[in-house]
Amino acid sequence: MRFRDIKKRKKQQQTAKDKVTVHYASYPDRIKALITDMFMIYAPILYLLTYVILGGKDEFQSSQLAPFIGVTLYGVIYAFLIAKFGQTPGKKAYEIIVVDDETYEKIGFFRAFIRFVAFLFSATILLGLLTPFYRKDRKALHDMIASTVEIVEDKRFKR
Repeated sequence: MRFRDIKKRKKQQQTAKDKVTVHYASYPDRIKALITDMFMIYAPILYLLTYVILGGKDEFQSSQLAPFIGVTLYGVIYAFLIAKFGQTPGKKAYEIIVVDDETYEKIGFFRAFIRFVAFLFSATILLGLLTPFYRKDRKALHDMIASTVEIVEDKRFKR
């Protein structure tokens, strides 16, 4: 055999070992994780904003700034949790972790916040939330924008 062929075969064997098998998170689990996060993070924010800071529902309903502050605060907390731990409490309950789609490493705060803003956009147009049904990697529009993927947590991902 020629040296070139031996080297080529060795490289092919090495790349086969380096390939990581990932299990993409199922869409129902992603929805359940979102609902859990809404109850665990967003509902307390709205409660505190409505009754502690503003003093009641009438003030909250008449304010144009209060809902924006609530969503922004939720987005900051969401992005912090994704950047620090790779998951929110809802995602942890369903063993889902948000990672980079190429390296499978955790993402940073800014990228997680951009992903949250993109989620608000994709939820508004609804088309972005339907894309996981047509993709093999189950990416939604906000995952494509942020170059992330939601996978089932594995022990090899250190937090």
